[in-house]
Amino acid sequence: MAGWPEGQVTVQVPATSANLGPGFDSLGLALSWYDIVRARVLPSGVEVNVTGIGAAAANLAEGHLVIQAMRAAFDVMGGQPPGISIYCRNEVPQGFGLGSSAAAIVSGMLAARALAGADGVAALPDAAVLRLAAEMEGHADNVAACLSGGLTICWAGADGVQAAALTPLAGLTPVVCIPADPLLTETARKVLPAQVTHADAAANSARAALLIAALTLRPELLLAGTEDFLHQPYRAAEMPATAALITRLRDAGIAAVVSGAGPAALALTVAGSGPGAGEVARIAAETGASWHVRPLRVDGHGARVLPG
Repeated sequence: MAGWPEGQVTVQVPATSANLGPGFDSLGLALSWYDIVRARVLPSGVEVNVTGIGAAAANLAEGHLVIQAMRAAFDVMGGQPPGISIYCRNEVPQGFGLGSSAAAIVSGMLAARALAGADGVAALPDAAVLRLAAEMEGHADNVAACLSGGLTICWAGADGVQAAALTPLAGLTPVVCIPADPLLTETARKVLPAQVTHADAAANSARAALLIAALTLRPELLLAGTEDFLHQPYRAAEMPATAALITRLRDAGIAAVVSGAGPAALALTVAGSGPGAGEVARIAAETGASWHVRPLRVDGHGARVLPG
C-alpha cells in the first residue's frame, strides 16, 4: 500500500462491561471511561510509548496488543507500513473485567484503518473489524460494545460474528466497583463447567430476555433481569469479595453483577428510580474491603477516530 500519511491519527475507545449477568458472551455495555491511541507511520521500526495504566507494556514493542491489532488489520488491508509509532494514554483498568484488551484491539485496528485512508475503509469495513477483533479477542461481547457504543447483542451467524446495537434507558447510570487486585480472565474462565443443567439454561434464557426489556423499557425489572445461572455462581470462589459485595447490593434492591470476567462489580442504577450511586458507595464502604467506586455514563458513540 503506497502513499502512507505523514501525520498521526487519534482513536478514542470506551471501557466496556460484558455479560451484564445472564448475557454470557453476548451482551455488552459501553462505559464513559476511555483509552486514547495516537499512531503514525515511521520510515522503519516500532516505537511504543504508554502513559497511565500498563505503562510497562511499552517494552513489548511488536508484542504490544495495540501493535498486534494494527498488524492484523494491515494484513487484511493488503500491506504493512515501513514502521509504526504509537502513543497510548490508558485510563481503563486492566485485569478487572472492563474490556481493556478489547479496547486495545479495537483502537489498534481503527488506527491502522485510519492510516490507510479510504482504501482502508473499503478493505476493512466495520463488520469486518468486528469479526477480526472478535477473532483476536476470543469472544465478541466487549468488542461489539466498544465499537458501537450503547448496549449491544452479539451472536455467531452464517457470515460470522454479528452485532446489534440498542439504545438503553435514559438515566441509566452504571456504577463500577473496583477491588484492589486484578484477576486474569483465563483464571475466571477455567472454573466454568463444560455443561449446565437444562433448568439453569432455561432460567438464564428467560433472564437474558428480561434484561433487554429492563435495560431499554422497564427499569423496575433490572433486579430480576440481572440474575445469572451460567457463570457467576461458579466464579464466586475465585472472587469472594466481589461475590459478597454483589449479594449486599442485590439485597438492597440494586441490580449488581460481575463486570465481564471480574473481579470488578457493576451496579446498574437508574436516575430517579431506586437506590443510586451514593447507596452503592455506602454499601461498598461497609464491607471493610478497599473498593474504588466510580459512577459512569453509558457511552453512546463507541470507538471514534478523533479529528486532528
